Amino acid sequence: MIDATMTKRMEEATRLTRAGKLHEAMALLQGATPAQCGEETSDNTYPGGNTFDGTCEVIDEEVTASKPEPAESPTGSFTTGDIKMPAAWRDKWMKFRGGMTQSEPSHGTIEEPQPGAFTAGCFTNQVGTRDYKLFLPSGYHGQALPLVVMLHGCTQNPDDFAAGTDMNRLAEEQLCCVLYPAQPMSANSSKCWNWFKAEDQQREGGEPAIIAGMARQIIDTHGLDDSRVYVAGLSAGAAMATTLAMTYPDLFAAVCVHSGLPHGVAQSLPDALGAMQGGSGPLGGGKAKGSGWASEVPAIIFHGDRDTTVHPSNADRVAAQYSTSRQAGAAVEQGKVANGHTYTRTTHHNAKGQPQMEQWRIHGAGHAWSGGSAKGSYTDPKGPDATKEMLRFFLQHQQAR
Repeated sequence: MIDATMTKRMEEATRLTRAGKLHEAMALLQGATPAQCGEETSDNTYPGGNTFDGTCEVIDEEVTASKPEPAESPTGSFTTGDIKMPAAWRDKWMKFRGGMTQSEPSHGTIEEPQPGAFTAGCFTNQVGTRDYKLFLPSGYHGQALPLVVMLHGCTQNPDDFAAGTDMNRLAEEQLCCVLYPAQPMSANSSKCWNWFKAEDQQREGGEPAIIAGMARQIIDTHGLDDSRVYVAGLSAGAAMATTLAMTYPDLFAAVCVHSGLPHGVAQSLPDALGAMQGGSGPLGGGKAKGSGWASEVPAIIFHGDRDTTVHPSNADRVAAQYSTSRQAGAAVEQGKVANGHTYTRTTHHNAKGQPQMEQWRIHGAGHAWSGGSAKGSYTDPKGPDATKEMLRFFLQHQQAR
C-alpha cells in the first residue's frame, strides 16, 4: 500500500521528470524505495505471494512522450520509459504521468493479509521505516484477538525466528496474532536491534518508537485487543523487548526476555560487550532502583546457564528491574524435559496472588531459544518449551482499561 508520504514523493518525482530532471526524480524515488521498505524481507515475498522488486535503476536516456508502454521484467518490476520501478508502483506512477486511464491488474500489487496467512508489510512513522511479517490465525474473523510482538536476534529475520520458535503454530491453536518486526542490515550490519544505543532506549524515539508504532497500527488495522499486547525477544531482541516494557508499559501487558540483557546497561558497543560478558555493575544494570529503570509489566525470563554469548548473570539483572511490584518470597520448582534439560523455575506473585514474574534457569543450555525447532537458527529442542510457557504466561495478563 502506498502511503501519503510516498504519494507526495511520486508527485514531486513526476514534476521533476517532466522538467527533465530525471536523476533528481530517481533520487527522490530511491529515498522511498525498499532500500528502506522491503530491504531485508528474506524471500522478498509480500502478501498473496507476490514478488516486489525493490530496485529503481537510471538508464542514461532522456524521458520523452514517445517512450513505449511499461514492460514487465522477469524480476517482477516494470520499466516505463527509462525508469525501472517496482511493479507495485506502476499504476500510481502511470496515473501521475497521465499515461493511462485504466490499469490492468499489476503482478506486484500488495494484497490485504488473509486469515491463516503469513504475510509481509512495511511500517513508516516520523522516526523511521521497518519491514515486518504478520501472522493472522485462520480463526481470525475480525474479532479482538491478542497480539504478540516477536523480536528476532542478531543475524536472524522474521521467517527464521518464526520457524525456530514455532510461534505461528501455537498462535493458530490459541487464536493470537503475531507481529515480527524486521531489523535491516542498514540499521545494524548484523541485523541486531540497537538496544545498546541511547537513542534507541527511549519512548517516542528510535527503534522503540518504530516498533510500538507498528504494533499500534496493526492493532488499529485489524481491530485487535489493545489490552492484550505482548512483546518477546531473543538475545538482542530480548534486550529490545525489555526496553519496550520499560518505555511503553501502557502498551505491553507482559514481556518475555529470552537470553537477553536489562534496559539501559549500555550506551555504546564496548558497553554492550561488557554487559554481555557479565559486567561488574550492581543488579539492575548499573543504576539504582529509584532511577526510573524499572517496570511493573509482568515478565517471564528464560536463560541457559551455559550461555557463553550473554552471561547468565544478566537474567538476574533483568529480573531486578521487574522487582518493584512482586512480593517477598517465591515458589521454586525443579523440572526436567524428557530426554532433555533440567530447569529451575522461580515464580514471584503480586499482592493479589497473581504471577508477576517467572524466571526459568535452563541447566546445560546455551544461547538458544529453549524448546525451539531445528527449522530455525539459535534453537535448543532439548529445553522446556519457551514458546508454550511464554504464551501461557502472557494470556494470564491484561492491561486495565
